[in-house]
This record gives sequence, C-alpha cells and structure tokens, in this order.
Amino acid sequence: MASLGTSASIYSEDHRITYYECDRTGRATLATLIDIAVLASEDQSDALGLTTDFVQSHGVGWVVTQYAIDVTRMPHLDEIVTIAVRGSAYNPYFAYREFWIKDAKGNQLAYITSIWVTMSQTTRRIVKILPELVEPYHSEVVKRIPRLPRPSTFEVTETTISKPYHVRFFDIDPNRHVNNAHYFDWLLDTLPAEFLLQHDLLHIDVRYENEVQYGHIVDSKVNILPGDQADQVKTSHLIQVGDEKCCEVTILWQTLAEPIK
Repeated sequence: MASLGTSASIYSEDHRITYYECDRTGRATLATLIDIAVLASEDQSDALGLTTDFVQSHGVGWVVTQYAIDVTRMPHLDEIVTIAVRGSAYNPYFAYREFWIKDAKGNQLAYITSIWVTMSQTTRRIVKILPELVEPYHSEVVKRIPRLPRPSTFEVTETTISKPYHVRFFDIDPNRHVNNAHYFDWLLDTLPAEFLLQHDLLHIDVRYENEVQYGHIVDSKVNILPGDQADQVKTSHLIQVGDEKCCEVTILWQTLAEPIK
C-alpha cells in the first residue's frame, strides 16, 4: 500500500452489536461489519456538513467500487466496538477511505480499505469528484490512490453453487442503488450452512462493476477452492444479472478445529 500522510481527520464512534446484526452463532455478520463502518462514515460526513442532501444537491452520490477487508475477529452479540474512519486520499476521480473496528480494549477486530467514486444521479456514470465534497475531510491530494487487490476472475465449473435472488424495493438505499452490504448476504448465503459453521473469515477482496437495480434477478455463484495453507480455504464469488458481471469477490477463510454449534 502506498504511504499516505496523516493530515486527514479521523472520526470515531462506538456501537453496540445487537441481536438483529448477528447470525445464529451470535457473531456480527459481514454485512453488519460494512453497515456499521459506512454508518460511521456517514456520521463523519454529517458532522462536516456533507450530508446526503448536500451531496445530492450537486447531482451526484457516493458509490463504493472496491473493498479490501482484513478480519482478526468478528464482533459478538452485545459487544461495544469502536469504529474509526478516515478519508485518507483522493484524486480527480477516486477517493480512498480507511476504517478500523476495535474492541473495548483497543484490539483491532477488522481493518477495511475502500475506493469510492461520485456517480451522476441522472446518467448513472462516474463523474469528477467536486472539491467541495472532499475538502472538509482534509484528505491528501494524490496523483494515484493505493491499489486494492483484485478478486480472482470467476470461472463456472461443474461444482459451482448458484442461487437466484430478487432485488426488492427495500434493498434500495437513498443513493438509489442497492445497498452494497446486501451483496454480502447474497454472497455468503450461497454457501452451505455447514461451511459457514466450520470456517472463520480472514480476508475479503471485493470489486463492484455494474449496478444491480430494483426488480433485477441476480444470480449469486460461488466456487469453494483450496487455500494456500492446509488449514485455509478460499471461495470465489460472482454476482451477475443475466450475462452482466456486477460484483466479484474472493474470500480467504480459516478452517476451525471444531465446527461452531
């Protein structure tokens, strides 16, 4: 990762993990991890006067194009976590944002890096980032933002698992596209329950390519692959609408010595 300055403002807030943010194991879901990170980001923006209404008054909305997520431990039910966020750098078209999620003792649970763009609300195309939408973050102006790892290219095989999902009205957020956290439910729900009870998340690489819209039928596909180490497994994921690729994801998992009950 490229070296960035430290002049950007860091915002932090606490959050209690609730029962509806957890799965049957009592741990926060991956979608929850993204939701609370983005909530902290939105709260920082609101505190700086960069509200959703203000951004949309310029005819644009913020859209994430990539995530890279390192997980040390998923938060658990009723745990108080601290989320810190920093708009670290930007250039004319891309903004780089970092998130840290820590427990009450300051131990890092997750570290998230992400790349964001502004999209025209009329053309639904990427447009130049307006200075007034980023200057209050005191982000570093750079020629190139750090590159995030690209997920593996998905290839359909005889063992590919696939499930269809209908995009509901309630999946659409105020930016008028599918809330990006919903993708993680589609991605992980495709995996068998036995797999999810036998593995812990370690690292996730996400790349969004085309919008999913209201009324679409998305196909969530996954391949379960060997990891680089004997006690690890990789999964390769694809979200598509028809023949159009919408999102590719690669996840590294730690195989547990004993399944979670």
